[in-house]
Amino acid sequence: MRHKVDGRLFGRTSNQRRALLRGLVTSLFEHQRIETTVAKAKETKRIAEKMITFGIKGDLHSKRQVFSYVFDREVASRFFKEIAPRFSGRNGGYLRIVQTRNRLKDSAAMAVLEFIDYESIKQPKGKAKKAVKSEAEKSS
Repeated sequence: MRHKVDGRLFGRTSNQRRALLRGLVTSLFEHQRIETTVAKAKETKRIAEKMITFGIKGDLHSKRQVFSYVFDREVASRFFKEIAPRFSGRNGGYLRIVQTRNRLKDSAAMAVLEFIDYESIKQPKGKAKKAVKSEAEKSS
């Protein structure tokens, strides 16, 4: 029985599991969006939302907690400058999981884990590129 046993094990030892989740959280903060299995996405979401809550607090202890968990210091510092301030007026629910497909090899359910404002962040860059291309076509 699994009474009061929290979290998924992924068939790994504790240090392997911690390294896996640290890598997923670091990639999420770096790329703003990752694709992984549904189970890994759910566990990553739990941890990443705690990190975002630390980022919103922004005190010294919170910064040390995030820096100790995220692999790359540049990603962690960018996290405090760009990502955490976006959610300062929000109490939770910073991430969403969108189930996408089944993986071809083992038919595992795949999902995209992204920030809730991912479309609004990525859209202006795409529009700017299209606008530059259309202006170049008009001038030539």
